Amino acid sequence: MPILSLNAVSKSFGALKVTDNVSFELAKGEALGVIGPNGAGKSTLFNLITGNIAADSGQILLEGRNITATSAMDRCKAGIGRSFQIPQPFSGLSVFENLLVAARFGGAMTAADAADFCMELLSRTGLEPQADCLAGSLPLLSRKRLELARAMATRPKILLLDEIAGGLTEGECDELVKTIKDINQQGASIIWIEHVLHALTHVVSRLVVLNFGQVLMVGEPDRVMASPQVREIYLGIEA
Repeated sequence: MPILSLNAVSKSFGALKVTDNVSFELAKGEALGVIGPNGAGKSTLFNLITGNIAADSGQILLEGRNITATSAMDRCKAGIGRSFQIPQPFSGLSVFENLLVAARFGGAMTAADAADFCMELLSRTGLEPQADCLAGSLPLLSRKRLELARAMATRPKILLLDEIAGGLTEGECDELVKTIKDINQQGASIIWIEHVLHALTHVVSRLVVLNFGQVLMVGEPDRVMASPQVREIYLGIEA
C-alpha cells in the first residue's frame, strides 16, 4: 500500500483551475520530486496535501485512510510535515525553542521527550552551534536548515519540501542535499518541489511534472528530463 495517494484531485479559484485531476502515489520510504514552470500548481499541490486549502473534488489517502476532509492540524499529527519556500520561523524564539514548539504541538510529544528529540535534530541538521540564537538572526542556509528541522520535529511520515535549495550557493546546496538524503535513508518518505534540478535528482528516484495544474509525466529522472515535451515546457528548449 502506498503511504500517500492522490486520486483525481482538483482545485479552482473562481474560473482558474490550479489543480486539474491530479493523481499519483508515493511509496513508503520513497523520495519523489515535483517539477514544473512557475504557475504550474506545485505549491497549491502541497497546500492540498497538508490541508491548508480544501480540494474541490478527488481524494487524498494517507496509508489508505481518506484524509480529504480533515484539518491541517489533524494531518500534521497524522504524519504530514512540510517546509515553506520562504522560511517562516518564530523570529523572536531561539532555534531550539522553534523546534520545541513543533515537537510539542505538531508531534504531540511530552516536554521531556521533545527536548531530547530536538537536541538530536539540531545535531542531524547542523544547527547545534546555533541552538540558542534567535531564529530571526540566522543567515539563509541556517534558516533553510531550521525550516527542515521544524518540519522534522513533528515526526512526519511524509516530509514535503518546497524549494528548500533556492537561493543557496553550490556548496550550501551540497550540504543541504546530504542532509536530505540522510533523512530519506533513515526512513522518511519525501516529496520535494525544486527548481535546482541537480540537487533534486541527487535525491529522488522519480519525478512528477506539472503543467497548468495537470500531471504531464511521471517517471525516472533521466527518462523524464529526456522527454522533448518536458524540455520544451519546463526548460524552454524547442522540441
